[in-house]
Amino acid sequence: MLKKIISFLLLCLVFSCGVVKKKTTYSKQRKITVEASKIDTSSTKSNPVKTDQPITLSKADNIINTALTFSGVKYKYGGTTKKGMDCSGLLYVSFGKHDIQLPRVSYDMANKGKRIKVKNVVKGDLLFFNTRRRGKRINHVGLVVSVEDDEIKFIHSSSSRGVIVSSLKEGFWNYAFVKATRIL
Repeated sequence: MLKKIISFLLLCLVFSCGVVKKKTTYSKQRKITVEASKIDTSSTKSNPVKTDQPITLSKADNIINTALTFSGVKYKYGGTTKKGMDCSGLLYVSFGKHDIQLPRVSYDMANKGKRIKVKNVVKGDLLFFNTRRRGKRINHVGLVVSVEDDEIKFIHSSSSRGVIVSSLKEGFWNYAFVKATRIL
């Protein structure tokens, strides 16, 4: 009986040695995990939303949803289409589709709206950056898509990764941050 058990264990060991777990690979495309909220969930615990009522989105949610449709679009300097888009082009198009005209370039956008402290940022606000080491002028802009637990996520078009959602907590973006403004 003991010989049968040992033989069985050896047989299992031999067959399991050749099994290799497939290495997980990740595509170059990042999936967006942030979506604009469709309803105000702060009051749904005591007062559930009826399904027959139409859901109305805020102006900020509509603009964010428009920007999110460009997720994954490659970076193209001066671009404003799904073939390629730069950071200011993304916001220019997203706000423009909702009848809010913004200047075409980020440093001009930075002069519009009301300057706000980063601790007061909400969805729909703009974040401005200086990504050049020696430059003194704003050259990058992003749109805040969510603020949760002191983490600010924003959509922008990165020259290396295209249209993506990033966090202001990421070292590079935190270091390059200049100011925030409110357009809406």
